Amino acid sequence: MDLNKILLSPPAAFVIVLIAVMALSKGLSLLSFKPGKHASGTDKAYSCGEDVPTSLMQPDYSQFFPFAFFFTILHVFTLIIATVPALTMGSLVVAVTCILGAATGLVILFRR
Repeated sequence: MDLNKILLSPPAAFVIVLIAVMALSKGLSLLSFKPGKHASGTDKAYSCGEDVPTSLMQPDYSQFFPFAFFFTILHVFTLIIATVPALTMGSLVVAVTCILGAATGLVILFRR
């Protein structure tokens, strides 16, 4: 057998890449943070350069979720419309149904 075929076979390639990754990991571990060297302040809460008490760090996602749902609805809508075949009458029904569904979802999402 040819040496190139042996080196490019999946088991041999796996072993070669495994050895390379292990060598890279061992080499980079020399640059990593050592457990004995504990920097001060690494166990405190940090917020944009300010010391903030942990009790004040409670994020509010009430404005995030409507935006995330809006993003998801429009992107799924765009994906469906972009992949509907344009030449059949059934695809027109799918496209119109998708448009109505997306519009309904957005109206429900932003109702007050």
